[in-house]
Amino acid sequence: MLFNFEMDFADSLRCIPMMVRMKLDLCGVKVSLRQWSRFTREDRTALLARPVENTTQCEMYRAFLVDLIRRRAEEEPAFLPPSPSKAWQEADDIPQSIRLAAASHSVMTPTLHQWNHLSTLQRFALLKLTRPGHENQNFVPALKEFFERNDC
Repeated sequence: MLFNFEMDFADSLRCIPMMVRMKLDLCGVKVSLRQWSRFTREDRTALLARPVENTTQCEMYRAFLVDLIRRRAEEEPAFLPPSPSKAWQEADDIPQSIRLAAASHSVMTPTLHQWNHLSTLQRFALLKLTRPGHENQNFVPALKEFFERNDC
């Protein structure tokens, strides 16, 4: 699944889509844009399509990705430390970073009802778009897309 705000690079998959970014976080592997650019179109499509819904699938995804990094980028993979808290998986509280990002863009903070009705991937995307150092120009377009899509 690709979001509308990702459509400027969707055909080529030249940037790492949010769906893949979430899978990377779940499986604990870091992929640089340089490494991603070394993957073939088929590699990128496979990373987008492969499921990570349970521990076995996550381990298989991780092994596939590690092999891709070694073969295509000719580098050793970097691993992410396990995160005890994944705020994007929690629907019962709006993270502070979302509140701050909305305020800084002069848009309404999502209500708890709206946040609760977003998919896990949508919550992940919004949180990813609020991280320091991340180009967050898509935060407002993502908010608009998600709330129009969910009729919230």
